Amino acid sequence: MTTQPVVLGRISGLFGVRGWVKVYSYTEPREAVLDYGRWLLPDGDGWQEATVAEGRRHGKSIVARLAGVADRDQAAELVGREIAVRRDALPETDNGEYYWSDLEGLTVEHRDGTELGRVAYLLETGANDVMVVQGETERLIPFVMDEVILGVDLANGRIEVDWEWE
Repeated sequence: MTTQPVVLGRISGLFGVRGWVKVYSYTEPREAVLDYGRWLLPDGDGWQEATVAEGRRHGKSIVARLAGVADRDQAAELVGREIAVRRDALPETDNGEYYWSDLEGLTVEHRDGTELGRVAYLLETGANDVMVVQGETERLIPFVMDEVILGVDLANGRIEVDWEWE
């Protein structure tokens, strides 16, 4: 695998005694994590492929059973692991849409040329997504295209913003 897998959620707990796990999904809608039949789970220094045998929405959460996991003890070994997929398994984005994982690590620059730092991660809020930018100081910058975000240049690893920070 040449590119870093894209994390879509994590295994958050156990469900029943037959090897099912609870899944905390970062996808929208939540159950979209089940659309990927092959997950990648961290295993030491690399990623181990796991096949989703069954899965469904259960109330507000997602539950799943992985092939080869038949009991609660086997499932318990998976709790806390991230769930990822290969980047090429994700659908292409439309113009102006980005996967968060593509934005993390990009340099954020104010329109006047001042470098503010790098995108550490993004947060989902009720109003809009927010970039957490770490540089000399940590800044929270709304990810609002054409208002705050003037441009995203994935090829050159830069995001241009119009955001007053002090």
